[in-house]
Amino acid sequence: MRKSRAFTLIELLVVIAIIALLMSILMPAMQRVRKQARAVVCQSNLKQWGTIWAMYCDDNNGMFPKRAASSGRWIDVLFDYYYKDSKFRVCPMAAKVAFPQYPPGASAFADIAGNTTTSWGRLTETGGRPAGTFGSYGINGWVYQNAEPKGGDLYGKPAMFFWKTPNIKGASEVPLFLDCVFWCAWPDNTDRPSSYPDEHWSGDNDSMHRFLMDRHQQGINGVYLDYSVRKIWLKSLWRQRWSKRFDINGPQPDWGTAAPWMAHFKEN
Repeated sequence: MRKSRAFTLIELLVVIAIIALLMSILMPAMQRVRKQARAVVCQSNLKQWGTIWAMYCDDNNGMFPKRAASSGRWIDVLFDYYYKDSKFRVCPMAAKVAFPQYPPGASAFADIAGNTTTSWGRLTETGGRPAGTFGSYGINGWVYQNAEPKGGDLYGKPAMFFWKTPNIKGASEVPLFLDCVFWCAWPDNTDRPSSYPDEHWSGDNDSMHRFLMDRHQQGINGVYLDYSVRKIWLKSLWRQRWSKRFDINGPQPDWGTAAPWMAHFKEN
């Protein structure tokens, strides 16, 4: 009778070591592929948002919503267009709601703002809006029509610098709707960057930080006024035509000093 030969302990350990080595090589590649797949889904979501905005403008004489300090937020104006399907309201990288319940003592901004990996909003009723009003995309506030009484400034922003309509020259250079920690932002070229990842503050001035998050490998996704969708590198946010007064040729932040976490990021 012949004895059957089993694996020795050394041989088993060698096999396990080889498998571990292969896994260590493959896992980073698999994670990159997973992130790329989520970025594709995010861009698909934004294509749907581009269609929604096109439908709204077609229904309203080619104009964006009229925005005043107390009314006109897109989450209310577009309610009938987007609310029924929650899936495309959030990027796959930010599927969880940051604050499902109202945190006691929280400020008006902090109780709803998200971050890189979470959505803004609450699952409970929010400011008179139904439970479940949440998302991970925000509007460039400069595309609205300024509807302040007597032509007044909206949050200190003069009416003459708002776009009002997508039917403009250079529409492909003006961001409309993007990955965001809040439902809106009003960028200016003098805005300071976040000094560390997910540093966010309240207030509608100095609000570029709401778009400044490493959600898609040094960038975010956005849809433009011509309804095209593309990735935007974080450093190039200061080179987008956010408003009629935004100086795209102005000096960029000193990344090494103001935002060291971004110092090694791509420029474009």
